[in-house]
Amino acid sequence: MFHRPTVLLAALACAALAAPSPAAEKSIVSVAHIKLAGDLDETPVAADPLFGISPENFKAKLDRIKKAQKDGKIQGLYLTIDDPKLGWGKLDELRKAIHDFRKAGKKAFAYLEAGSSRDYLIALACDEVYLPESGWLMLTGIRVEAIFFKDLFDKIGVKADMLQMGAFKGAAEPFTRNKLSPENRQQLESILDDHYDHDIVGRIVASRKKNPFTSEKVKKLIDRGPFTAKQAVKEGLIDGLAYPDGVEAALQRLLDANKVKVVKDYAKAKAEDIDLGNPFTLLRQLLKPSLPKLSRGPKVAVIYAVGAITTGKGGRGLLSGEIVGSTTMVEAIRKAEEDSSVKAIVLRVDSPGGSALASDLIWNELRRCKKPVVASMSDVAASGGYYISMAAGKIYADPGTLTGSIGVVGGKLTLGGLMDNVGIRTEVIKRGAHAGILSTDRPFSASERETFTNLMRDVYDQFLTKALEGRKKAGQKMTRAELEKLAGGHVWTGRQAKANGLIDELGSLEDAVADAWKQAKMPATVEPELLILPRPKALLDSLVESLSETRVPLSQIRDLPLLREMNQTVGSVEGLLRLRGEPVWLVLPYGLKIH
Repeated sequence: MFHRPTVLLAALACAALAAPSPAAEKSIVSVAHIKLAGDLDETPVAADPLFGISPENFKAKLDRIKKAQKDGKIQGLYLTIDDPKLGWGKLDELRKAIHDFRKAGKKAFAYLEAGSSRDYLIALACDEVYLPESGWLMLTGIRVEAIFFKDLFDKIGVKADMLQMGAFKGAAEPFTRNKLSPENRQQLESILDDHYDHDIVGRIVASRKKNPFTSEKVKKLIDRGPFTAKQAVKEGLIDGLAYPDGVEAALQRLLDANKVKVVKDYAKAKAEDIDLGNPFTLLRQLLKPSLPKLSRGPKVAVIYAVGAITTGKGGRGLLSGEIVGSTTMVEAIRKAEEDSSVKAIVLRVDSPGGSALASDLIWNELRRCKKPVVASMSDVAASGGYYISMAAGKIYADPGTLTGSIGVVGGKLTLGGLMDNVGIRTEVIKRGAHAGILSTDRPFSASERETFTNLMRDVYDQFLTKALEGRKKAGQKMTRAELEKLAGGHVWTGRQAKANGLIDELGSLEDAVADAWKQAKMPATVEPELLILPRPKALLDSLVESLSETRVPLSQIRDLPLLREMNQTVGSVEGLLRLRGEPVWLVLPYGLKIH
């Protein structure tokens, strides 16, 4: 018979033999791999009708990172960053998603083959950053490009006859000037300073804890850039060098693991198996987009306003991208308001504005909603983009969002000189002194200009009045005189807008959804289900609609490299032509790039 101590020792010995060793416990660690590349826009998308593959938008990337954060089988995040196309607002939200992942006690790793400044800022949200030996880091600062067409117009006989309400309203400058006005230069320098000091220098200082930097040192480094990968390691800007086949070893060190299992393209939607030999199956796929199935439970409707704002149906332009159609938006808002399962609405805005009429129609429909409405601003929510946000009870923006631009611009392109140059003559018979006020054959007459100015002044007054009402509704104490100092077309970053009371909170789409859910008095312990609006169209519907509006479906042609480059310069002209039938516009300069 064994004594009790002997039995206890024997049991402990057996348990020790049965328990895995510390080395065995950490032998295999799973890492979620996600690639960040291409256009990360906000537009809701449906699955490809032929192959069932859904092209990923910005939210899809964030959802995959969030899923990895909550996945108990995942201990790390491996991001391959390859020049994703996104602005400063979406960059803020992407960095927040990575930060939230790390707050869950997990590690994040970034790999860049050749990093731009914006790629690097994404990577800095991770624990470690690696480049291949032959790579480089384009850390060269920030600049703004304002493109001007006036000299071209002069050569071909086109004249932009434009008026504006607000000294800072620079939307017409690309067509009426060949350089920046002093007011526009002043506001652009203010925006650049804000991005440079906070988004670039401040983030490098805050992120590179292993080799502490001061702001002065970072600015000196930027002035010396770009850097080879070796130089970047030497200066402490990145953590090491590795080729793709050497990433696993770096991950093992970061995660203190004997072996790393990389889950390639983690949580990315897989293609459906479709019987392409069955014509009825194929027709069904073409007629009906593949959309996620929703429950009958409570939801938050997220309504996306992405692109230039115009009257009529939304769609996609050849060069200027997505179009926010007032008719499409009003239908989406009514659907959300009438759906009993929808408890609150979040308006997600990524728009430089456009038509004053269309913006007001959307604003009015949102204002009529009895459910809580919260606005969430992405990269840009300026002019008309700010106008439609004013109906919300609360406005969220990212620190890098471009917003404000409370002002009005209007006018027309006159083609009389061009017609003369090519031998085309126009003879006009009219009744009514202002019958030709929007005619493109000549500039405004003195009386037409006066009438047009009065029209614009009234729209500007409406803009100010409704903005002030919106701010007071949100609890902001602001006088008309105080608002006018912030208006006049002045553009602000999200940080500046928050300091000035033009928005209410700095935060992401996720923050706005949580706030809307709370306002709807829904339980904080339940994660809201999202109804995405407008619903993506089936391919056949898009084709029919394009033909009915005498537009050729050009989404594939638009993505060709040459046209992508052209979009940077002449997309603004397309945007202007889309508004040519409307007298008054609320629009940010289309040709403006900050990168």
